[in-house]
Amino acid sequence: MTEPNSPEKPHDFSLFLGGPIFQLLRRTHLEGDHLELSQRRIIVITLMVWLPLLLLATLGSAAGGAGRISFFHDIEVHVRFLIALPVLIGAELVVNSRLLPVVQRFVERRIVLPKDLPRFDRAIESAIRLRNSIPPRAGTFVGCLHGWPVGLAH
Repeated sequence: MTEPNSPEKPHDFSLFLGGPIFQLLRRTHLEGDHLELSQRRIIVITLMVWLPLLLLATLGSAAGGAGRISFFHDIEVHVRFLIALPVLIGAELVVNSRLLPVVQRFVERRIVLPKDLPRFDRAIESAIRLRNSIPPRAGTFVGCLHGWPVGLAH
């Protein structure tokens, strides 16, 4: 059995597996235990973001506005929502699969010395608590709704 602060202890850390958004995605069957439903998540989230824009543009043009014409000619909107958003959602898999080995290498390669392991573990626990807390996630959500850069929403 390994000691709690030994270098063999896996320093398990994930930005995505846990927290309120992860739990919401699991309840809506858009997430499994290990990010295995990424295609479903990409399709549903992209449609949830893009279809309301299409509907509003169509309704706006029916009311006499030029929204439909500008919507269908605005390539930037389609690139953002139909290309960039799926790429960002799919990037979760890449980031998650590479993050745990990187965190573990900090200990294996003695970047974090054995005497500093308790502080390192506390830093990981602090990051997990932050990931699991609702206010930063709510701030990110509200910031995205207002078009703020994500870093400013925290």
